[in-house]
Amino acid sequence: MWELYFVLSILIVLFSVLPKIPGTYWVFRVPDFGKIQVFIIAVLTFGFGFFLEKDLTWKIAQGILAFLIIYHGIVLIKYTPLYPVKDHKPSDKASKPLQFISANVYQFNTDYNQFINLINKCKPDVFLTMESNGDWENALTVLEKDYPFQHKVTLENTYGMHFYSKLEISESKTHFFVADDIPSIEAHLKTEDGFEFVFFGVHPPPPSPTEEKTSKERDGDLLSTAKRVKEIDKPVIVVGDFNNVAWSKSSILFRKTSELIDPRVGHAFISTFHAKYRFFRFPIDLMFHSEEIFIDTLKTLENFGSDHLPVYCKFKIDHVNDDQEERIDTADAEEKAEAEEMIEEGKKEDGQRDAIVTE
Repeated sequence: MWELYFVLSILIVLFSVLPKIPGTYWVFRVPDFGKIQVFIIAVLTFGFGFFLEKDLTWKIAQGILAFLIIYHGIVLIKYTPLYPVKDHKPSDKASKPLQFISANVYQFNTDYNQFINLINKCKPDVFLTMESNGDWENALTVLEKDYPFQHKVTLENTYGMHFYSKLEISESKTHFFVADDIPSIEAHLKTEDGFEFVFFGVHPPPPSPTEEKTSKERDGDLLSTAKRVKEIDKPVIVVGDFNNVAWSKSSILFRKTSELIDPRVGHAFISTFHAKYRFFRFPIDLMFHSEEIFIDTLKTLENFGSDHLPVYCKFKIDHVNDDQEERIDTADAEEKAEAEEMIEEGKKEDGQRDAIVTE
């Protein structure tokens, strides 16, 4: 009993301390993904501790666990309904409701019809696919009659990306901010009732022992997107598989640099990966938006065979109501300099990815 308590306590401390170390190597960055799980295990271990012999070592261990529970709780409560945020509503001059779906389809998932049925069922105005290769592009052609506007970046390296829209695309481009095989999509859209906005789709590489050894390319790509967002004088949505969590240092820096809003604050984690394992599920498919975007619904949808759950969002655009401006944080001079440094480090990093990836 004591041995199990001791091992769990050591692991909780380790997974709590590693993300605080300012290194880019994956071993320091990945533990941040599991903050929810670390919090839950810490609470259970703390409770388990009351069934053990209460000596000095026990008191120290319980004290450390209590501190870590409070520490993780303060961070995580921000992404729950327990955290107080003002519920701003759009005015009567807002756009009609719009919907999008963002989905990492998993390149090796061949159950195309299940995803197509999901799109036909939800009927979003636009949808974004990630890890979509040539086979996925061919399968999705059946949807092009309903989605006549598209922007396709077909790759076989698990970083392909496709954007489909019922709304008119007035302009679109593919960015390769830090590497020539990691795309981001920028699409300028116009609604039927005359509202314009810009949709960014992102999918930077994750820091992991099997992919990128550091977070340099991920962070550089995201912060390059943030800089690009600041150059645009239109309502903006940035969505995709960030391979990052909202509470990480680079995500917070992204939010401040772009001056966008995180809609999860005061609402929900919206965990998406891994789709098949509920307890080991992390909120890494993120979304950020400008103050003109008013979110009505943000949630995950049912699994369609991928390792990620799709993200669904219903929103309106409102140029009149500026109440959400109070939710914007801005980067100070030191943070701006740090963002520039991270962008340059991302560009210098050589990801060594294969052009074609097989399962």
